[in-house]
Amino acid sequence: MDIKNISDVWDRVVGTQPHPAAWLVGVTGVVALAAVLPRGVWHVTRNAVTIAHEGGHGLVALLSGRSLEGIRLHSDTSGLTVSRGKPHGIGMVLTAAAGYTAPSLIGLLGAWLLAAGHITALLWGAVALLAAMLVMIRNAYGVLTVVVAGGAFFLVSWLTGATTQAAFGYLAVWFLLLGGVRPVVELQGKRRYGQAPDSDADQLARLTNVPAAMWLVLFYAVALCALLGGGRWLLGV
Repeated sequence: MDIKNISDVWDRVVGTQPHPAAWLVGVTGVVALAAVLPRGVWHVTRNAVTIAHEGGHGLVALLSGRSLEGIRLHSDTSGLTVSRGKPHGIGMVLTAAAGYTAPSLIGLLGAWLLAAGHITALLWGAVALLAAMLVMIRNAYGVLTVVVAGGAFFLVSWLTGATTQAAFGYLAVWFLLLGGVRPVVELQGKRRYGQAPDSDADQLARLTNVPAAMWLVLFYAVALCALLGGGRWLLGV
């Protein structure tokens, strides 16, 4: 690739692209909802939310000064992020709280980028984040999942036209905004039947002496506010 082509790519990344037609925004939202609601489909698509969930744990662990040991993603859509540092304190609290809030907050950031016309920047930003996360993956299934996700973003951003890129970007952001809510609902259901005694909410309760139910309220608040705000940005209302 010569210098001129590199410059053209950079101009695309930092520049803005036209907003897609309203019907495309609506259709991608409906498709994203269809990827979240049916149980059988969700069992597959939830992997993408798990990537964001564990990536949130890992990123905040690093930002709070903890040492990130590794991330594992499992075929049952569960995941595990291991970091080293003080077993208490604000860094540990922020790290534990980042998982369930990460998909929605990433979706909100994506909605802001799309509303500003930065479709290509969104796609390339996703590629960069997934590439950085890949370095910390410690199991084969996790590597496969992240490579497939990153490859999809890369191929769409590199090989397709503006309409396809916009559709893919809006679909991804809608999915994160909608998909950020369902894991919180699932966590509440599991805790009701005593099936998640060591969930993020329960860990936070032990770290802060704030009841796990209050952390669930926080997770709900972040997910629903991000969906409302991000949805308004995407729909342009």
